[in-house]
Amino acid sequence: MPQSLQNKIILITGASSGFGADAARLFAKEGCIVVLAARCMDRLTVLAEQIRAEGGQALAVALDVTKQSQIDDAVQTVLDTFGRIDILFNNAGVGRLDWLETLDPEHDIDAQIDVNLRGVIQVTRAVLPSLLARRSGTIINMSSVAGLVAAPMYSIYAASKYGVRGFTDALRRELAPFGIHVSGIYPGPAVTEFSQHSGSDSAIKEKIKTPGWLYMTSEYVARRIVGLAKHPRRMLVIPWYYRVIIGFDTLFPGLVDWCLKVALVKRFHRIGNGE
Repeated sequence: MPQSLQNKIILITGASSGFGADAARLFAKEGCIVVLAARCMDRLTVLAEQIRAEGGQALAVALDVTKQSQIDDAVQTVLDTFGRIDILFNNAGVGRLDWLETLDPEHDIDAQIDVNLRGVIQVTRAVLPSLLARRSGTIINMSSVAGLVAAPMYSIYAASKYGVRGFTDALRRELAPFGIHVSGIYPGPAVTEFSQHSGSDSAIKEKIKTPGWLYMTSEYVARRIVGLAKHPRRMLVIPWYYRVIIGFDTLFPGLVDWCLKVALVKRFHRIGNGE
């Protein structure tokens, strides 16, 4: 039986664009009171006004998930305003894709770990006492197919998303006895602002293009997120056919290594090209 979302208080990190923004609109239409959290208050304010104009309820709060003081303040603001948090959607994330030796240690490496992994852990830890006190709640962590299958140029991004996967699985087992659902969502390519900020070599992007038909819309992913809140499950991989790729990588890792080496690394790595 699906869980009712009516009057549920949901905190969404990374709510200013992409999956977060689209999910916020849909959760509001389901009757949730939506708390929008991100660094860009201008965008959040506009989104909150749009949700209210459509009859929903929304509150915008400033949150940089790499700043512990902001995490604590944002969570406390929600608790002071509404008295509880029913659903946490850990969506904030960044991606910087390139060969490891070319990644900037602070901007590319530390930032991905801080936002994608540490941010998820610390926001969850701040929200958790409220959930445990009522012995109910839902946590949805945004990972990626890269958290299940690691590809060249995704070294740090994959590391952070594999970390989210491990955190999600362990937390689910910790909290299940207390009536708290923990789910991980693992989407493949989607049309969002992610690719605009991923930073991978533009020449490589031109040569290695993911076919357009493989991309999901952000709205589709958002619908599946809402569905996951209604019907909690251990993990959701979308689109469905990525489960075949994951299975192939699990059963035949050596063959996958060889294919990626020949098709990608030897063709496009600077050293492999003799540069």
